[in-house]
Amino acid sequence: MKTTIVNIVTPDGPVYDSEVSMVSVRTTAGEMGILAGHIPTVAPLTTGIVRLKKEKTTELVAVSGGFVEIRPDKVTILSPSAEVADSIDLARAKEALKRAEERLAEKKADTDFKRAESALSRAMNRINVKEGNI
Repeated sequence: MKTTIVNIVTPDGPVYDSEVSMVSVRTTAGEMGILAGHIPTVAPLTTGIVRLKKEKTTELVAVSGGFVEIRPDKVTILSPSAEVADSIDLARAKEALKRAEERLAEKKADTDFKRAESALSRAMNRINVKEGNI
Protein backbone atom coordinates (compact mmCIF):
# COMPACT_ATOMS: atom_id res chain seq x y z
CA MET A 1 0.00 0.00 0.00
CA LYS A 2 1.29 3.46 -0.89
CA THR A 3 2.04 5.88 1.91
CA THR A 4 2.49 9.61 2.29
CA ILE A 5 4.46 11.62 4.82
CA VAL A 6 2.42 13.74 7.24
CA ASN A 7 3.78 16.68 9.20
CA ILE A 8 1.62 18.55 11.72
CA VAL A 9 3.18 21.81 12.89
CA THR A 10 2.13 24.51 15.37
CA PRO A 11 3.82 27.82 16.27
CA ASP A 12 5.41 25.89 19.17
CA GLY A 13 7.00 23.35 16.83
CA PRO A 14 6.32 19.96 15.24
CA VAL A 15 3.61 17.75 16.74
CA TYR A 16 3.55 14.80 14.34
CA ASP A 17 5.85 13.43 11.61
CA SER A 18 5.26 9.97 10.17
CA GLU A 19 4.25 7.95 7.11
CA VAL A 20 0.58 7.00 6.83
CA SER A 21 -1.65 5.32 4.29
CA MET A 22 -4.51 7.83 4.60
CA VAL A 23 -5.22 11.20 6.21
CA SER A 24 -8.69 12.48 6.99
CA VAL A 25 -9.25 16.16 7.85
CA ARG A 26 -12.23 18.47 8.27
CA THR A 27 -11.97 21.52 6.02
CA THR A 28 -14.36 24.46 5.93
CA ALA A 29 -15.93 22.78 2.87
CA GLY A 30 -16.34 19.38 4.56
CA GLU A 31 -14.48 16.16 5.32
CA MET A 32 -11.54 15.30 3.06
CA GLY A 33 -9.73 11.99 2.69
CA ILE A 34 -6.17 12.13 1.39
CA LEU A 35 -4.19 9.27 -0.13
CA ALA A 36 -0.67 9.18 -1.59
CA GLY A 37 -0.63 10.82 -5.02
CA HIS A 38 -3.41 13.32 -4.19
CA ILE A 39 -3.50 16.39 -6.40
CA PRO A 40 -1.85 19.49 -4.91
CA THR A 41 -4.36 21.36 -2.75
CA VAL A 42 -4.44 23.94 0.02
CA ALA A 43 -7.54 24.17 2.21
CA PRO A 44 -8.53 25.88 5.47
CA LEU A 45 -9.30 23.58 8.40
CA THR A 46 -11.94 23.83 11.10
CA THR A 47 -11.46 22.77 14.71
CA GLY A 48 -11.63 19.02 14.41
CA ILE A 49 -10.02 15.61 14.41
CA VAL A 50 -7.24 14.58 12.05
CA ARG A 51 -7.32 10.82 11.49
CA LEU A 52 -4.02 9.24 10.47
CA LYS A 53 -4.45 5.68 9.22
CA LYS A 54 -1.49 3.38 9.30
CA GLU A 55 -1.40 -0.28 8.31
CA LYS A 56 -3.30 -1.61 11.36
CA THR A 57 -3.94 1.46 13.52
CA THR A 58 -5.49 4.91 13.38
CA GLU A 59 -3.94 7.78 15.29
CA LEU A 60 -5.98 10.86 16.24
CA VAL A 61 -4.83 14.46 16.55
CA ALA A 62 -6.96 17.39 17.76
CA VAL A 63 -6.39 20.56 15.73
CA SER A 64 -7.78 24.05 16.24
CA GLY A 65 -8.21 25.22 12.67
CA GLY A 66 -5.33 26.14 10.40
CA PHE A 67 -4.51 24.93 6.91
CA VAL A 68 -3.68 21.69 5.14
CA GLU A 69 -1.23 21.69 2.25
CA ILE A 70 -1.41 18.55 0.14
CA ARG A 71 1.26 17.44 -2.31
CA PRO A 72 1.40 14.06 -4.05
CA ASP A 73 4.06 12.78 -1.62
CA LYS A 74 3.46 14.86 1.53
CA VAL A 75 0.72 16.41 3.66
CA THR A 76 1.53 19.36 5.90
CA ILE A 77 -0.94 20.65 8.48
CA LEU A 78 -0.30 24.07 10.00
CA SER A 79 -2.47 24.76 13.03
CA PRO A 80 -2.49 27.26 15.92
CA SER A 81 -2.66 24.24 18.23
CA ALA A 82 -2.55 20.48 17.77
CA GLU A 83 -2.39 17.61 20.25
CA VAL A 84 -1.88 13.90 19.70
CA ALA A 85 -4.46 11.89 21.67
CA ASP A 86 -1.83 10.49 24.07
CA SER A 87 -0.68 13.97 25.10
CA ILE A 88 -4.14 15.37 25.96
CA ASP A 89 -4.82 15.96 29.65
CA LEU A 90 -8.45 14.83 29.94
CA ALA A 91 -9.07 16.53 33.30
CA ARG A 92 -7.77 19.84 31.94
CA ALA A 93 -9.92 19.52 28.81
CA LYS A 94 -13.02 18.83 30.93
CA GLU A 95 -12.25 21.89 33.09
CA ALA A 96 -11.97 24.04 29.95
CA LEU A 97 -15.30 22.65 28.75
CA LYS A 98 -16.93 23.47 32.08
CA ARG A 99 -15.56 27.06 32.06
CA ALA A 100 -16.77 27.64 28.49
CA GLU A 101 -20.23 26.27 29.30
CA GLU A 102 -20.46 28.53 32.36
CA ARG A 103 -19.45 31.60 30.34
CA LEU A 104 -22.09 30.84 27.73
CA ALA A 105 -24.77 30.17 30.37
CA GLU A 106 -24.13 33.49 32.19
CA LYS A 107 -25.39 35.54 29.24
CA LYS A 108 -23.70 38.69 30.51
CA ALA A 109 -23.58 41.68 28.19
CA ASP A 110 -19.78 41.83 28.34
CA THR A 111 -19.27 38.13 27.53
CA ASP A 112 -17.44 37.49 24.26
CA PHE A 113 -19.77 34.75 23.02
CA LYS A 114 -17.74 33.99 19.89
CA ARG A 115 -14.62 33.40 22.01
CA ALA A 116 -16.57 31.27 24.51
CA GLU A 117 -18.11 29.17 21.71
CA SER A 118 -14.64 28.69 20.22
CA ALA A 119 -13.27 27.56 23.60
CA LEU A 120 -16.22 25.18 23.98
CA SER A 121 -15.58 23.70 20.51
CA ARG A 122 -11.85 23.22 21.18
CA ALA A 123 -12.49 21.58 24.57
CA MET A 124 -15.10 19.21 23.14
CA ASN A 125 -12.74 18.32 20.29
CA ARG A 126 -9.88 17.53 22.69
CA ILE A 127 -12.18 15.35 24.84
CA ASN A 128 -13.46 13.49 21.75
CA VAL A 129 -9.91 12.81 20.53
CA LYS A 130 -8.73 11.62 23.95
CA GLU A 131 -11.74 9.34 24.44
CA GLY A 132 -11.69 8.12 20.81
CA ASN A 133 -15.18 9.46 20.09
CA ILE A 134 -14.86 9.86 16.36
